[in-house]
Amino acid sequence: MTFADIPCDPVFMTDDDILTLEEVAKYLRVSERTVYDYAQKGEIPAGKIRTAWRFKKSEIDKWVNEKLTSNTSDRHNSVQPQSILSLQRILFFDYQRKQEALLVLAENLAAAPQIKNRQELAAEILKREELMSTAIGCGIAIPHVRLSSVTDLVVSVGISSSEIADFNHLDNEPVRMVFMIAAAQNQHAYYLQTLSWFSTRLKDPNLRNRLLSAHTQQEIYDLLTA
Repeated sequence: MTFADIPCDPVFMTDDDILTLEEVAKYLRVSERTVYDYAQKGEIPAGKIRTAWRFKKSEIDKWVNEKLTSNTSDRHNSVQPQSILSLQRILFFDYQRKQEALLVLAENLAAAPQIKNRQELAAEILKREELMSTAIGCGIAIPHVRLSSVTDLVVSVGISSSEIADFNHLDNEPVRMVFMIAAAQNQHAYYLQTLSWFSTRLKDPNLRNRLLSAHTQQEIYDLLTA
């Protein structure tokens, strides 16, 4: 069995769970600052116990569902991998440190016409990673940012021949696959939907093993767009 065969399910939570701000940020895979700003502005269901924000999971799930299902006529209502990924944005590399991998992927992603400020992209990706690891378990990391200098959501994929051990995920599995997402500031719903799409697809151990065994960009592209 390889580490790609390990089940990749999210941490179990009941609908009645009361979550902290940090837990909501992890659950939504956004920064704690983003959740705090939403709570302060009343844009997300939340309440205060003394000075601390608290969130009911069932209400968060309902809020996310409403966000993802709103504007059903919008072209971003469903994720179309062919529109966000290209052969040029699939890399094979050999790094053992996450900063090296993140910078190389950010440079590759910045070549996309949707990215207008490559320096900002790299800086914000590293800042996001310092705030909280973007490793989701099973050897996968999904670094992601929303920026005003990005005009539309775009993705780069990196497959490492070496184990990248310093992503520090709770399951202690070294990362081998990195999926970097950059989106525009006004694409919050599509951004969350894309994160969910990748997380769901990559739960399949067969797909993970095939990605790790691939030798060409075309193989990776075909597996992710099938």
